[in-house]
Amino acid sequence: MTESKENPTTRRRAPGMSPEQRRAMIIQTAIPLIAEYGSAVTTAKIARAAGIGEGTIFRVFADKDELMQACVAEALSPEHAVRELDGIDLTQPLSDRLVEAAEALQAHMARMGAILGSLGHGGGKHPGPVRGAGRNESSARIRAAVAELLEPDRAALRRTPEQIAALFFGLLFTQPRTEDEPDLTSRELVEVFLHGAVAG
Repeated sequence: MTESKENPTTRRRAPGMSPEQRRAMIIQTAIPLIAEYGSAVTTAKIARAAGIGEGTIFRVFADKDELMQACVAEALSPEHAVRELDGIDLTQPLSDRLVEAAEALQAHMARMGAILGSLGHGGGKHPGPVRGAGRNESSARIRAAVAELLEPDRAALRRTPEQIAALFFGLLFTQPRTEDEPDLTSRELVEVFLHGAVAG
């Protein structure tokens, strides 16, 4: 009885992806490379990192410019941040919920900053629509998700959850920094936000 041997040079093909899945995979691979190399990153480098042929990129993107625009839109999209905020356990104490929210939003801001900084948008100008959502709509969606985190404590709040969420969002995005003091940790920032600047 002879055993059939598989030719060692034969590769098993990976399961097929839809064009949308392939686009998403390429974008997720490209974002950290764009953050590192800026617009100098090549499609060949992105393809190697994704484990695909360079031609595969051009089956789902017209050219490198379209890929770069898609990566910027993904990095600026509120979707990921909103999903993280929606996943925070509402049974936790308010301070713990806000610490998680601060960490999620700071990660979102760092990702935006890395992409925009590497591509020369250092002035903070929003480069246009993000998946159909402009800057104001994107911010509004994130504030609404933070307001949902505050809703269980509505009765204890001095203002509506929506107003408190706007204040919290503003503090995170404009946290003042001093040269001789380290940045506040997320927990320290939340403590000051909830209890004010006076100790005790």
